Amino acid sequence: MEEILDSATIVTIVGNATREVLSTMLGLEAETEESYMETAPHSNTEGVVSFVGLAGVGRAGDHWAGTGTLRCSSVAACRFASRFLMTELPSVDDEVLDAFAELTNMIIGNFKNEVEKRVGPTGLSIPTVIHGRNFSTRSLSRETWTVVPFLCGEDRIEVKICLKDREPNTFAHRYGERQEFILTR
Repeated sequence: MEEILDSATIVTIVGNATREVLSTMLGLEAETEESYMETAPHSNTEGVVSFVGLAGVGRAGDHWAGTGTLRCSSVAACRFASRFLMTELPSVDDEVLDAFAELTNMIIGNFKNEVEKRVGPTGLSIPTVIHGRNFSTRSLSRETWTVVPFLCGEDRIEVKICLKDREPNTFAHRYGERQEFILTR
């Protein structure tokens, strides 16, 4: 499987998208730290992690898919959400998780908009947010991720992207070519 965009391009797009959203929506200046590639997931993670799926069909008809994710500590998620909602949120609750999902949607959405200029129409899924202690995340395909960390004052947030070529889902095409109805009593 080949990468859709090289790592340097991903880092540039993620950097611009993240700094713009954090500055505009949270009034935070984000300092980009050194990016790196990750193949092994973090284990025993604490904090908040969110995922958004990306998929598209390139101009040449090639199919591709990927994931964008944000990760930070619980304390940082509360601070980001407090700034976003302009109210004090001292602990992770539904409001913090919703705000973090929306932050993910904006950052990865801005990333998606720039990717579309290079590879064609791109779809974005609804964010999924996870909060807890001592958990790990991983992709079943165990692909390499481009990780771009940011420092916002005393808080750190990571944006991770993985984009790969994929074969069209023949099962979905085969069963999605005609309308099918299932009747139940």
